[in-house]
Amino acid sequence: MSARNPGTVLDLKRICKVRVNPQSVLKRAQQIQGQKTPKKQWQTAWLLKAVTCIDLTTLAGDDTPSNVHRLSMKAIQPVRYDLLKKIDMHDKGVTTAAVCVYPSRVADAVKSLKAANSSLPVASVATGFPAGQTPLETRLQEVRMAVADGAAEIDIVINRTLALTGQWEAMYDEIRQFREACGDAHMKTILAIGELGTFTNVYKASMVTMMAGSDFIKTSTGKEAVNATYPVAIVMMRAIRDYFLYTGYKVGFKPAGGIRTAQESLVWLSLVKEELGNDWLCPHLFRLGASSLLADIERQIYHQVTGQYAAYHEMPMA
Repeated sequence: MSARNPGTVLDLKRICKVRVNPQSVLKRAQQIQGQKTPKKQWQTAWLLKAVTCIDLTTLAGDDTPSNVHRLSMKAIQPVRYDLLKKIDMHDKGVTTAAVCVYPSRVADAVKSLKAANSSLPVASVATGFPAGQTPLETRLQEVRMAVADGAAEIDIVINRTLALTGQWEAMYDEIRQFREACGDAHMKTILAIGELGTFTNVYKASMVTMMAGSDFIKTSTGKEAVNATYPVAIVMMRAIRDYFLYTGYKVGFKPAGGIRTAQESLVWLSLVKEELGNDWLCPHLFRLGASSLLADIERQIYHQVTGQYAAYHEMPMA
């Protein structure tokens, strides 16, 4: 992870005067989707870059120690060894960026990775994920418990009620407390953009969470009706850029929810490169929250290497 963002004093004047132009945002989003993506070996290189930025995730009600173990093993060896060997990438340490689970499964993931002698970080969702509608003390305790079990990264959710009613100071204070509860763990803040209503709200929420000390801002829980979309991502990235110019601190970006195809991952990488620059094209500052994306990327790499498409059952399960 990058150097931690210490946060700043809440600048309400700066927050309140912000207005986002929706037409300009939508036009920019159309532009990025219309661009050509790399082909052949260049596409394979970009797809491997995408793999190294994935937070390989399972957030299901039927999660068990066994499927968390399987997920952890897949994170360590995300692409079949024989495929990597054919493109001379078998010894380059290609892994996903992290394993992301519920707080009650953190200990299972930590145990599996430790047994495999891997230093891959475990990320845990917390603070009443996905709705964030539990009492503050419960949410804080959830963070502390996940950290105590070995989580190196905490994905918190904001209280959308505070954002929708313009209670930015109260939201800032809550996130500062989550930051403190995280201790040495890095904190990613989920905005749940599908429930924030407007681009202006998304920008303001992004800025408040960064001022409160978030190391990453993340689009969605993956449980809302609207998840990671390009227009919202552009608004969030512009906020990250403004915060960097304002403070000198680089905050990471994580789109999550509904990202399922290799093609989409290429668009996300392209968008980050154009909006934030090459410095953000690494797991320290860019993550893709996904559960089924890796299988499609592996199929595309299989196709580049063999000239054929593999059936999904021929790829090791995540």
